[in-house]
Amino acid sequence: MPFRLSAASVAILLAMLFALPAANAGLFTDAAGRRVLLPDTIERIMPAGPASAVFVYTLVPEKLIGWSAPLTRGQRALLPSKYARLPVVGQLGGAYPTATAADVLRLHPDLIIGYGVVSPPTVALADRIQQQTHIPYIILDDSIQVLPATVRQLSPILGASEHGFSVGTFAFQAINLLRGQLLIISADNRPRVYYGRGPDGLEAALPGSASASTIEQVGVINVAGALGRDAIVSVTREQILAWDPQIIIAQQRSFYNALLHDRQWRDLTAVRSKKVYLEPADPFGWIDDPPSLNRVLGLYWLSTLFYPDVYQQDVRSVARDFYQLYYGIQLKDAQLNALLKPAENPAAASRVMANVPIFGAEPPPMPTLPNTGAPGPDMGPPPAGVPGRNGPRGGAAQPQIPTPNLPNPPSPP
Repeated sequence: MPFRLSAASVAILLAMLFALPAANAGLFTDAAGRRVLLPDTIERIMPAGPASAVFVYTLVPEKLIGWSAPLTRGQRALLPSKYARLPVVGQLGGAYPTATAADVLRLHPDLIIGYGVVSPPTVALADRIQQQTHIPYIILDDSIQVLPATVRQLSPILGASEHGFSVGTFAFQAINLLRGQLLIISADNRPRVYYGRGPDGLEAALPGSASASTIEQVGVINVAGALGRDAIVSVTREQILAWDPQIIIAQQRSFYNALLHDRQWRDLTAVRSKKVYLEPADPFGWIDDPPSLNRVLGLYWLSTLFYPDVYQQDVRSVARDFYQLYYGIQLKDAQLNALLKPAENPAAASRVMANVPIFGAEPPPMPTLPNTGAPGPDMGPPPAGVPGRNGPRGGAAQPQIPTPNLPNPPSPP
């Protein structure tokens, strides 16, 4: 693996991940504070939407009964064939739901999982579907900050304890390494970034939205932040030109190609300095498509784009391990090159120092999750100043995971 935790950190994380017993039955308190009675056996899980499907697939792929939407050819090519062929079961929530309570009854799942933003509409949907079908429906918070703790909480319940530990460790280390980098990078050196969504790049993810959470976690300045919060909005070419970002990330290839070849974009600082990148999208986006566990790899990748002067993990090695662990596929060289050729920052490659952690870095927040009905560690609220989906958050200090007294890694030349 291209990442390493200290022995003390591994021991504590292991305790966190396995503190809950493996029994499935009992009352579960979800992220919305709803107490849901879980069945003794959970073998068939229905996702409420695309992010939920990725969450279930990553932890217990054999229990996912189907995808919320049809997979593209590119997605199917980067998933094991038996899972790529799973049926489409529809989406329960969102602006355009494609599944109903009748579909739930027809599919007879043991459990429905909704992984996303906790809001009154999502709570109302879960209550309604559960009342109409008598199928337990739990809501999970999709905030990146609580991702390792959410995996820790659900792994024993879903029967993914050992695999879940590996998934949680990977996520924990990604957040921990990034926080260590941000501690040594002055706020004055954070780049101004535009994330252009949609085929023409004219959809902007505002701070506080799920689509901007990965970029926010990396601590950069979202140039679209002046337009507000908690939404995806349409913008104009003139607005992007006025913002003049230092780095642009395109969600789709059409916008990426336009930035490289269309004269209307040539005056942008990011274009002139050749800091335009295409987000890898298959089988799931590295930033937000959908905003689920797939975002963990994006933390490694974005740090190489935004902070190339800091020693980095080898993103290609990280990607290989991530795809094997999270998606169950061994990337071929051609597949890896197709993903990363338009996404890599050549300047970061010369500063790669794999397997060198940033010692003494403050650990990522591991907030308390709702009690599942079984004893578990109380990890307290997140510390002050932690970047996340909703920006820096305050909170009381929590005990830090101890690290050995080892020398710091060498400073970049």
